Amino acid sequence: MSDDVDLSKERLTAEQLGIKVARRHILLCCDQTKPKCCSKEVGLAAWDFLKARLKELGLSELGGIVRGKANCLRICSGGPIAVVYPEGAWYAGCTPPVLERIIQQHLIGGVVVREHLIVQRELAGSHLEDD
Repeated sequence: MSDDVDLSKERLTAEQLGIKVARRHILLCCDQTKPKCCSKEVGLAAWDFLKARLKELGLSELGGIVRGKANCLRICSGGPIAVVYPEGAWYAGCTPPVLERIIQQHLIGGVVVREHLIVQRELAGSHLEDD
């Protein structure tokens, strides 16, 4: 068995998802195995809104915003919880109206939504260079 791994399929998927052109990545805590920060219904409603709204605005895929559904972001109250990178902005109460503000002000405008901000911490470190 070789240590070489063929990543061509995964790289193609990443390209189709817009990873190479992404300006921001939003992770939303929803669809939890054991709902703690909010009910499963509230979390899934927030996810459905986020997914549809990003698509409607042309921000998904090659539009520069990558979204991800997280089972748990470990802040188990005040949810749904979201985090936006590269700014490392952690948000509480991410219902559809709050997500709309985050989309407009932060994801599009680049301005953190202070009223819903739990904490902000950019991750430090280097990144891998493109092949």
